[in-house]
Amino acid sequence: MALNPLVDTRDVRFVLFELLELEKLAQHERYADFDKDTFEATLDLAEQIAVEQLFPTAKEGDTEGGCHYDPQTKEVAIPKCYKPALNAYYEAGFMGLADDPHIGGMGMPAIMGAACNEVLMAGNYPLIMYPGLSHGSMELIEVFGTQEQKDKYIGPMMEGTWGGTMCLTEPDAGSDVGALKTKAVKQADGTYLITGTKIFISSGENDYYKNMIHPVLARIEGDPPGTKGISIFIVPKFFVKDDGSLGDRNDVWCAGIEHKMGIPGTSTSQLSFGDNGKCVGYLLGEERQGMKIMFRMMNFARMGVALQGQSNASVAYMHAVTYAKNRVQGVHVTQMLNPEAKGVTIVNHPDVKRMLLWMKSHLEGQRMLIYYMFNNIDLAERMLDKNSDAAKEATGLVEILTPICKAGCTDKGVDITSEAVQVYGGYGYCADYPVEKYMRDSKILPIWEGTNGIQSMDLTMRKILMNKEQFNYTTWRKRVNDTLSKAKGIVDDKYIDLVERSIKKLDEVIEFLKGQMAGGKFMNLFMHATPLQQAMYVVAMGWVHLWALTVAQPKLKALVGDAKGADRAKIISDNLEAAYYNGKVLSSQFYIGTEVPKFFGRAESLLFDESAVIKMSEECYTGVLPE
Repeated sequence: MALNPLVDTRDVRFVLFELLELEKLAQHERYADFDKDTFEATLDLAEQIAVEQLFPTAKEGDTEGGCHYDPQTKEVAIPKCYKPALNAYYEAGFMGLADDPHIGGMGMPAIMGAACNEVLMAGNYPLIMYPGLSHGSMELIEVFGTQEQKDKYIGPMMEGTWGGTMCLTEPDAGSDVGALKTKAVKQADGTYLITGTKIFISSGENDYYKNMIHPVLARIEGDPPGTKGISIFIVPKFFVKDDGSLGDRNDVWCAGIEHKMGIPGTSTSQLSFGDNGKCVGYLLGEERQGMKIMFRMMNFARMGVALQGQSNASVAYMHAVTYAKNRVQGVHVTQMLNPEAKGVTIVNHPDVKRMLLWMKSHLEGQRMLIYYMFNNIDLAERMLDKNSDAAKEATGLVEILTPICKAGCTDKGVDITSEAVQVYGGYGYCADYPVEKYMRDSKILPIWEGTNGIQSMDLTMRKILMNKEQFNYTTWRKRVNDTLSKAKGIVDDKYIDLVERSIKKLDEVIEFLKGQMAGGKFMNLFMHATPLQQAMYVVAMGWVHLWALTVAQPKLKALVGDAKGADRAKIISDNLEAAYYNGKVLSSQFYIGTEVPKFFGRAESLLFDESAVIKMSEECYTGVLPE
């Protein structure tokens, strides 16, 4: 297995096969055709395409200015280098890797889709946005569409001939989707005329796909205001004839693209529907069920954004490690008073080692957390009786982990890319080096698919406090307890005790918030939402790192035995597996020992219940320039 410059695929394999024991899924009839060799070969192919096809397009798609809009034709040209890479992606079958064979998919587990997507998105996540959005809109049609709609749209979308989007956001209806103004008027033939404007539509217009299929949220004329009155419609760029060929152009046009801080290769479009009064849409599902339907796509998108945060940070970290191993600067700290001392690579400096280990520990913890979430999708939706207690628990775990992963992994993704720039020093701030791009590309991820503030409110209210008997939280709590029990006798007690104390303190915080809920202190609850999410992220990460220690420590012991000092160092130097497990153990010990203690300060801050946020009025923000 060649080393991957984008993702630590040895660690990917640890999570898949050693922590989560993926090959056991093959015992289920749904996955009986797969084995570990098949999974390994699929991951190898993802690595090959990511390294050979996608990664070379990352810089070119960024430096050539990304996408270009022609105001005359109202069309968008994406970076030319993207097209062969997208062809390779589709030809390899990654579009439908985890989809059912009856729609042209490979039928692999969702967790394999997550692992491959992490690798592929590390190659160039702005490029993977194109098939990513297409897959989400295709799945909406598969789940909620009529048979006619499925027959018409799914095949070309799976093949990569047609693309798709998600059309929610409007100029005055971003996070407040219920305020949308896009209107649908029913026609005698059962179709609808759509009028309105959507903004920030990723891949909304491009010259790769021959047709674009837009799921569009709109309010049918006469329906009630707010989210309850919203429906969803399929709006194709070109009408589709009964034989599947393309017909006339629909009345949906691109009015421009955004010039962004990062991801210039993704065509972020403003779309106008019905400027000429001839935009035809087709109802998807039932009337006034638009938000319910779109939320399926949004929930999966939020899981995907967690992976984007992980993959973008991963490639920045891998570059930083490579740079630190090769950049000679300064002497070893033990030789600072020796004028004859030779310079060493900066990976030997304690503060640089700390930065790299900080990044490594976060990336490895996030990988475990995200893959575990996807593993529970397999259990809840594909392998278990949906009415069983086990399936309900798996669903509860997915629900509570989604906002933690989306918000936690994207916030930390920004921090990790920033730290990667720091490792490079002044060079990292220059466009000649790759990490400044990854830092720019990271910032959109805490914003889209529901800002991280919205994720935090969702976690606090829907997923915990308003969840019946806090089922999601208590289910996850049981998994933490299982890990604590299994760690005893394997992991040093000080790490077990720290994680155990953190979860007990979190229990105290949850009880405190339940009391505020009972007392009707809703302003306080929303004020505490983001701090709670950030605190839970740390505890969840401590949990998976403890889990990792229970698996990795015995394997390290089997390789190095009781060797110490120079003997131990030689084994680790000569044996890649020993080096991996030693790094894995140190990474988990570092996270638990240095990051988990910070949780207690966050917890005390929540319990202190400082109310300055509530008391603060807009007049108190002085010194603001007049509009």
